[in-house]
Parts: sequence; C-alpha cells; structure tokens
Amino acid sequence: MITINRIEKLRQQFQQLHIDSFIVTNSFNLLYLVGFDGLPGDGCLVVTATGQTMITDDRYKVELEQSLPKDIELRITRNYYDVANDVLKAAGGQQIGIETSVSLALAHQLKSKLAGQLVETTNVIEAMRRSKDADEIAALRKSTQLASQAFSELIHQVRVGQTELEVANWLNNWMLTHGAQKPSFDTIVASGYRSALPHGFATTKPLEKGDMVTVDFGYYVDGYTSDMTRTFALGDPGDELRHVYDVVHEAQERMFKMIKPGNNGKVIDAAGRDYIGEMGFGDYFKHGSGHGIGLDIHETPNFGPSYESNVIHENYVMTVEPGIYLPGKGGVRIEDDLLVTQEGNERLTSAPRTLQVI
Repeated sequence: MITINRIEKLRQQFQQLHIDSFIVTNSFNLLYLVGFDGLPGDGCLVVTATGQTMITDDRYKVELEQSLPKDIELRITRNYYDVANDVLKAAGGQQIGIETSVSLALAHQLKSKLAGQLVETTNVIEAMRRSKDADEIAALRKSTQLASQAFSELIHQVRVGQTELEVANWLNNWMLTHGAQKPSFDTIVASGYRSALPHGFATTKPLEKGDMVTVDFGYYVDGYTSDMTRTFALGDPGDELRHVYDVVHEAQERMFKMIKPGNNGKVIDAAGRDYIGEMGFGDYFKHGSGHGIGLDIHETPNFGPSYESNVIHENYVMTVEPGIYLPGKGGVRIEDDLLVTQEGNERLTSAPRTLQVI
C-alpha cells in the first residue's frame, strides 16, 4: 500500500509552496507516506529535493528495516530534530515546509533545532490523502462492511434495562472479536432524552421502553476506519419522533443525490439542511453534515454551510450525517459512508436505514 510515489507527489509541490524541503511530524501523515505507525512525537520524515529520511528511535528499528521502501533512508536516534537538521544541511535545505498541525511547542523546538527558514503549509499531505487508491478503498470496504454487520447483530442483543455502557461494551467486544483493530473514537450510545445530545457518550443510564437510541461508532480494519450512526427505537417512540426520523431519512436521501464529482460541501449540505428547515426543524440541526474518513476519523473535505470551497472528486470517501435533536425529548442521526464515483456515489455502509423498532 505504501509507495515512494506518495513522497514524490509531495516533492512535486515544493516549487508552488516556495520550499525546498519538508519535515513531516503528523502521525497520520507519517503513516500515509511511509507506513510509520508509531506514537505521536516518536519521529519525523525529512523530504528534500533529492531524498527522504525517516528518523526515529530503537523501538521501531526492526519493524521499519523490514517495511520501509529501499528508497527511504532510516536513521535511528533519540535526537530526532538534531539529525533532521544534519540531513537538511547536507541537502542544502533552506526553506523547510512544516504542517499546520504542528503544535506551538514543537514549532518552537523545530525553530531552535533547524538552521533553515520554517514555512507553514496548509493541509498539503491531508489533501493528498483525500483521494483513495485501490488498496485504501478495499480496506474501507472491509471496515464499513464489518460495522454494518455489527449493527445488524447489535439490534438483536439490545434490551430494555441494559445501560448505554453495556451496549457500547458489547459492540466493542463484537468488533474486536470479528477482526477490527481498535475504535477510532469513543462509541456514542445515547438513549431517550440523551439522544438529543449529538455527542452523548455512553453512560450508566438504563435503556427504557419508548427510547430512541443513537449509536455512533467507528473501528479500524487494515488501518482504515468506518464511521456509522444508526438510531433505533425500543418500542414505540411516539408520533413526533417517528416523524423526526422520517425527516432525517429524507434529508440524507436528498444529500445522496447531490454527492458527485464537482459538487461542493455547501451545496451538498444544503440539500439536507434546507429540507430539515422546511419541515420546521432548522433550529435543531447544529453540526456539519459530513466529512472525509480514511486513516483518521475526521479528514477533509467537509459538508456544511461554510464549506463552499470543499469540492469533492472521484475516490473520496465521505460520511453523510444529518440529524435533528429535540432537547428533553430525543434525537435522530443517520450516518453512512459513501465512495464518490465517476458518475455519483456508492454507499459503503449497508445496515438498514429505515427505523428499526425493537
């Protein structure tokens, strides 16, 4: 999956970025470019006009010696940025690109260690990560299919009286047992009045008859994550919340129809948000309606009122997640993962989207 071509694509942007080298420290960008799956802060990649050097310590030596492409030099040290400076000086690096995600503390450290001029760049590698290659798409298919299967199993296990945490723990155990590597965020299980909380992480609240229950989860498979939300009911939730569900379902359908190459995040978002507003619930939908996924749970581009510049293209993988949240009553969110295709899109998550009443 990891090829030297990704580094070469980065290097090809040097001239327009007005840099002659780049130092990569973001853990997801390191994973994307060289397959380095270490802890954040445990190394860096230096890309110059003529070469590329991965710098880390002894903990990763054996693994990287086996996995790194031969074109990438490996340097083992605890003094990452002193060695990075040596590499840059040897290559004549003067204008050194750094990522927007660099912390203030790390920026100060780089400034003190590196002899050249630091040049802040914005989402350069992140933009490269938007378009998935065949291997990445295959991994995302596996992760989204496993998530869909998990939800189909979950709704046969949930019972009145279980706590939200018990539901989350059951889901976690099932996912890990069936091939997931780890969760990409803390699973959300929000029931009854708590389903009106968009990020209502699981608590000891018991599930009650008539509750709407929102479950939002994402798990890594082969290094790539899913991100799916379903809302179901424990018995009859009442006419109002059934109506809310129907509105969210239709809003998502309208967004699906707008997702195709060339459309932007504002237009796609409006397809769902405007409908929710027309149905009288505009004040109860306050978050963005989608984002990219891949190595990270939240990648660019995004869908939302302020994302007109976020144009989508073929082979992007996006979430679509409209919602309505009525304080004190309950809420509904439906979230699916889509692959943008040449003609439109393909839904990767296959769990039922109609209201499941248990």
